[in-house]
Amino acid sequence: MFIINGLQKTTLIDFPKKIASIVFSQGCNFRCGYCHNPELLSLNIPSTQLQPEEVLSFLKTRKEKLDGVVITGGEPTLQSGLYDFIKEIKSMGFLVKLDSNGTNPQILEKLIKENMLDYIAMDIKAPLEKYSDITNVKVNTENIQKSIKLIMESPVDYEFRTTVVKSQLSFDDFEDIGKLIKGAKRYYLQKFVASKIYDEKLKDETTYSNEEFSQICSILRKYIEEVDFR
Repeated sequence: MFIINGLQKTTLIDFPKKIASIVFSQGCNFRCGYCHNPELLSLNIPSTQLQPEEVLSFLKTRKEKLDGVVITGGEPTLQSGLYDFIKEIKSMGFLVKLDSNGTNPQILEKLIKENMLDYIAMDIKAPLEKYSDITNVKVNTENIQKSIKLIMESPVDYEFRTTVVKSQLSFDDFEDIGKLIKGAKRYYLQKFVASKIYDEKLKDETTYSNEEFSQICSILRKYIEEVDFR
């Protein structure tokens, strides 16, 4: 079963250098306060559910117009139907980008080994010791480390990324994140925007200034090949 809560028919920015559709899977095992898709967090079947067959039928009509499909969430690896859904997409000739929080390395490993993925974007929430504070759940950080290692050692193109709330992550925290993903190919800092978010108490929070982000990037470039903010 693969529960889908939404489909964005076209994106030019979510799959690097590709024209893609975005499939939003339902359910997440984190409760990050800044999450901008709070309607996707529950594992309950939503009233706006789309059947996988509907999405696949749409994709068949876009074979000549799209390069790929982004599967995001929520956390797609929570769903048992993810593998079969990706297999169907790949059979149509599309590239697949998966967004993940890295909590299910065994799923990532299977998808990587069977050539089901063409790009992976993994969220790095914080230094390992702060993971539970940021996500508001107890996190098995060994799985986070396993996923980082899997992705960095795989032949699949990838990026790591972090949403930045100024009060949550210090300059020292970014130093620790740099060490955590040392040798990574690509890492993006994402500015927190207080629009639609899970925890309304964060509405008054801010992110760093562009000048501060530039300083953070300088710290991170000691460890990571390509670093930027957006």
